[in-house]
Amino acid sequence: MSSKTTINGIFANIMDEIKYPIRINRYLYLKGFCSRRKADQLIKCGDILINGKVATLGEKVLANDNVTVGKKVKKLTSEYKYFLYHKPRGIVSHNPQSGEKSIEDVSGLGKNFFPVGRLDKASHGLMLLTNDGRIVNSLLSPEFAHEREYVVKVDKKITNNFISWLKRGVNIEGYITKQSSARKVNDFIFNITLTEGKKHQIRRMTAALGYQVEDLKRIRIMDLTLNNIEEGKSKEFSKREKTALLKALSVPEIHN
Repeated sequence: MSSKTTINGIFANIMDEIKYPIRINRYLYLKGFCSRRKADQLIKCGDILINGKVATLGEKVLANDNVTVGKKVKKLTSEYKYFLYHKPRGIVSHNPQSGEKSIEDVSGLGKNFFPVGRLDKASHGLMLLTNDGRIVNSLLSPEFAHEREYVVKVDKKITNNFISWLKRGVNIEGYITKQSSARKVNDFIFNITLTEGKKHQIRRMTAALGYQVEDLKRIRIMDLTLNNIEEGKSKEFSKREKTALLKALSVPEIHN
């Protein structure tokens, strides 16, 4: 049996729109093999080959190229796992700057597991962590309109007019947000469910209406809820939960 595993054919039915030439790290990411960061690590270690030759960082893949990885690497990266994670305030979800800590630094799951989507540094709540790059587009693309629910505290009393504007859409720098579900919880707290994810969207929406966010917590993604997961802790998906997630995202389940 060959000690190499060919990547080209894996999940081709999902990613047949790849445009060549394409950087090797992005190729592996779009093929659902691993994150781009993990791909760079594997390339540096000499574990990725293009047409039988060790790939280099930044090298590009052509449509007819044969991309392979070692059998040992396949065992380390092909077992997809999924975790619900309660992100604390003060932790960044992507691209930490000097002195900042990222989710990968503090989750205890290691660098192979990355957050799908963003939650800004000042916010806290539910995030999905995985080593499965296949689900990123299906979960984040606006065309799929997956729900994300938040509990938000603002700096002054909430009016009915404020809630009405949140529901119908707010102009944020020339963009009108999609209609949302919003309700008042008490004088200073409201609940909102979005089906899109513009950068700092809720903070920008409230600011456009004359309010400032004092606390923002995500409590739900699709049917996944924070429940009683403690801040800074994670919960691995059961087999049933994993199957349900992949089915909802129309991503095939891999049986190792």
